Amino acid sequence: MGILIKNVLAIVPKDGSDAVERHDIYIDGKTIAALDAAPAGFVAETTIDGTGRLAIPGLINAHTHTYMSMMRNAADDLSFTDWLFNTVQPIEDRLEPDQQMHIHQTTRAVRESGMRAVIGRGLVGDTYDRADYRLAEALEEMGDGADCDRLTFRLNPHAPYSCSQDYLRMVADVARERGLGIHIHIAEGQVESDNMWRDHHCTPVEYVAATGLFDCPTVAAHCIRVNESDIRILADDHVSVATNPASNMKLGNGFAPVPELIAGGVNVCLGTDGVASNNAQNMFREMGLLALIHKGTHDTPECISADETLRIATANGARALGLDAGMIEAGRLADIALLDLDTPSMMPNNNLIAALAYSACGSEVDTVIIDGKVVMEHRELRTIDEERVFAEIRRICHRLGLDK
Repeated sequence: MGILIKNVLAIVPKDGSDAVERHDIYIDGKTIAALDAAPAGFVAETTIDGTGRLAIPGLINAHTHTYMSMMRNAADDLSFTDWLFNTVQPIEDRLEPDQQMHIHQTTRAVRESGMRAVIGRGLVGDTYDRADYRLAEALEEMGDGADCDRLTFRLNPHAPYSCSQDYLRMVADVARERGLGIHIHIAEGQVESDNMWRDHHCTPVEYVAATGLFDCPTVAAHCIRVNESDIRILADDHVSVATNPASNMKLGNGFAPVPELIAGGVNVCLGTDGVASNNAQNMFREMGLLALIHKGTHDTPECISADETLRIATANGARALGLDAGMIEAGRLADIALLDLDTPSMMPNNNLIAALAYSACGSEVDTVIIDGKVVMEHRELRTIDEERVFAEIRRICHRLGLDK
């Protein structure tokens, strides 16, 4: 299918940064075929008038929990330990069996919605046991998406406090054998770091690094309580860090040292975390928080720019997850959002990258293209029956007692 986005302002890579330029964008099949000049034999089956719009690379949420979708506003104003162990986990235990099959249900949702996703189920354990039922189920469930190239999978050991080093070694071995990446929570709060030092005389980063897990392509979520030595380990082992500012603030866990991570050579990407700890799940809000928080904590407005913020939410996320996306240029996957420039938050149209970081809220998005297919047009979803989704969420929340 050929799509031509004609006469659109677009954020494109230029000289190691980003620039806003006017282009015609040619999409052929799943990829961006060219800018400005139509490739040989190209036929536009769909032409989109880009006048008054801004084309941006699709934002990449590098850390979230999809199964928490019905837990919005269900666990608020609680300490991290109370939030996790006394509120969220009991809700998880009440989920129906089909709702607990996280990969299966997420895979189905991705297929039907046309989204792109990198997914995996959380793993916890104490021993090196190749017969571990959680690991076996995760590997089996990966087969559900084998024929969908919008889906890739990772192994997701939960955290250093819920996985022994033997268990992490096993996960690392399996990941290497199968060519899988890793996603793990690390150093999310002070209690975790204090307990790790008390019990193992090391930091959470050192604990995980000793298992060989970082030999696999790894995304480490949070990394709030990390020191200079930890940052060197993360950089040397090419670990990407997914920072989650709204969730980290809401749970009172603090702020990841993002400027220091960037200066240390760590690839930093952006996530929302789950609905239970970030009720909005809004990547535009997350960009705004990322751009502002560290200016305040570091007493300088220059530590993270608007341009860096956008890169963290796009190209850096693609790099972390192994996706050939995150930029509008020939050869990249055709994941593009078109924003309406005739909205108050984008006026005047004088510095659109700054607008994305500091004033956009997400309602400006008019059209979304994923994998070369239009999945939302004029703010109407093409692939999702919204009323059906709302009805199912109401049913599940009623059964779980979350609608009161």
